[in-house]
Amino acid sequence: MQQAETIILFGASGMVGQNIADATPKHIRLLTPLSKELNLLDFEQTKNYIQKHKPSLIIHSAGIVGGIHANIANPVKFLLENTDMGRNVVWAAYKSGVKKLLNLGSSCMYPRNGQNPLKEEYVLTGELEPTNEGYAIAKIFTQRLCAFINQENSDFSYKTIIPCNLYGKYDKFSTKESHMIPAVIRKIHEAKKSGKNAVEIWGDGKARREFMYAGDLARMIWEYIARFDQMPDLMNMGLGYDYTINEYYQTIADVIGYQVTFKHDLSKPVGMKQKLVDITKQKQVGLKPHFMLKQGTEETYNYFLNTEIK
Repeated sequence: MQQAETIILFGASGMVGQNIADATPKHIRLLTPLSKELNLLDFEQTKNYIQKHKPSLIIHSAGIVGGIHANIANPVKFLLENTDMGRNVVWAAYKSGVKKLLNLGSSCMYPRNGQNPLKEEYVLTGELEPTNEGYAIAKIFTQRLCAFINQENSDFSYKTIIPCNLYGKYDKFSTKESHMIPAVIRKIHEAKKSGKNAVEIWGDGKARREFMYAGDLARMIWEYIARFDQMPDLMNMGLGYDYTINEYYQTIADVIGYQVTFKHDLSKPVGMKQKLVDITKQKQVGLKPHFMLKQGTEETYNYFLNTEIK
C-alpha cells in the first residue's frame, strides 16, 4: 500500500481551516495541530513540530481574524500576532527544509483606493484601508517573506492565495467580532425571535463586497495543491462579481424568512467602497466556485441553527 502524503494545516480550528479539513482528499494524511498542542507564536515549538512530522507541504491558514469591530478595537493584536505567526510558520518551514508551502492571504492586502477588480500586482501599490491596516500589513509581510524565499532559493516553492471575503460553516456568529454575513445572520435571527421590526446597517449600505462560500474555497485549494507546481505563486480566489451590503442584508432576511426594516447609521465606518478581486488567473487554471449567494446563505443559516443556538 502506498504511504499517505503528509500535509500540515496550521489554523485548523478556524472557519477556513475546518472547511479545508472537511474537504481533504483520501490520499492525504492531514495533521491539524490546535493551539493547545502547538503555540505558533513560539518559533522553536513551531520548528520542532515541523521537523518531527516532515510534511511534504504546509498550509498556513492560522491567524487572528474578525470583522470591522474587532479590527478597530484590537489593532496591536491583529498586527503583532498575525505577523509573528506568519513569520514563524514560513521561516520554520524553510529552516526545516520543507520545499512547498501554501500561504493564505487576504483581500485587505490591497490598497483602499485600488481599481476594481483588484489584480495581484496591486499589492503594495497604495495606502491600506485604515479599519484593518494592522491585519493587512501582517498578511503582506507573510506573502513577501514567501516571495523572497523563492527569489533566493529556487528549490523552494512558497505560494500565496488571496481569497475574497468568506462565509460559511464554522464561522463565528457574533454581532461584534464576526465578519459581515455571520454577524447579520445573528442580528436578523435575533430580531425575528424578539419581534424587533428594524435592523441597523452601518453606512448607507451601498458599499460592495464579494463573499464566497468557504466550502468552495476549500475545494479549490485542494485542486490547487493537486497541481501545485503548475500554479501561480500569487493568485486571487473569488467569485468575480459582488453585491451591495444592502443586497446581502435582504438576501439573509429572505433566507431567514423575516421581513424587517433596515435603518442606516451614516455615522459608522464602512471600510472600502468596493473590494472585488480579479480572478483572471483563477479562470486560466480552471478553478471556479459552485455556490450561489442564496444557496450558500441557506447552508450557513442551517449550520447556525444546528450548532450556534443549541
